[in-house]
Amino acid sequence: MRGYDSASYGDGFADVYDEWYAEVTDVEGTVRTMVELAGSGGRILELGVGTGRLAAPMAAAGLQVVGVDSSAAMLTHIASKPGGERVTTILGDMVEDLPDGPFDACLVAYNTLFNLLDADAQRRCFHAVAARLRPGGRFVVEAIVPDPSAPAGGDVSVRSLAADRVVLSVSDHRPDDQRTSGQFVELTESGGVRLRPWAIRWAPPEELDAMALDAGLELVGRCADMAGTAYDSDADRHVSIYRI
Repeated sequence: MRGYDSASYGDGFADVYDEWYAEVTDVEGTVRTMVELAGSGGRILELGVGTGRLAAPMAAAGLQVVGVDSSAAMLTHIASKPGGERVTTILGDMVEDLPDGPFDACLVAYNTLFNLLDADAQRRCFHAVAARLRPGGRFVVEAIVPDPSAPAGGDVSVRSLAADRVVLSVSDHRPDDQRTSGQFVELTESGGVRLRPWAIRWAPPEELDAMALDAGLELVGRCADMAGTAYDSDADRHVSIYRI
């Protein structure tokens, strides 16, 4: 998408992220999983920490959380959440700007890894995380399972509709490039138009496993969600746990 960069998503969604995506994944299940993996008081690195939807509850549970995000607009929301004042934030790229370890565990939540828009960047992310985990540390990757039958091309649908506002979802799916991009177009009665762009480079679990292996990480568990639902061929998302 022309003009799109690493901060575009966060800057476009920061003001509505908590409203639109509060329940996109299981917060309680995520906190429980990270406490189990890192231990009480463990040190956690979260990539693409955003508004602290997960980081703040993890910190409130006693974990030491360091969160990295490329959007300053997103990071401004963290401190206002319970536990958010305990989160250490870093404005930067989730490959090049990661802090020194060691960390007990690293989390990249729902599809955030796919915000890195080429395979090389995703591969380098695995290497950067592996270099910062303590021996036996875990890397938790939560993502969709891409649908190989999804047709290429554009789509327009209604995300939400109110008397004074409509939000349209416009997307372009390119399976050959493993890329999908889009805009949420918000139209208001007062005449305002707000564009909220997004883009991902998706990868199936098997490709992520290969990236992990290349970085010296081994797959030690995979389920369909943070609640521990068994993963099978019908799952549309996965939580994969890699160990250094």
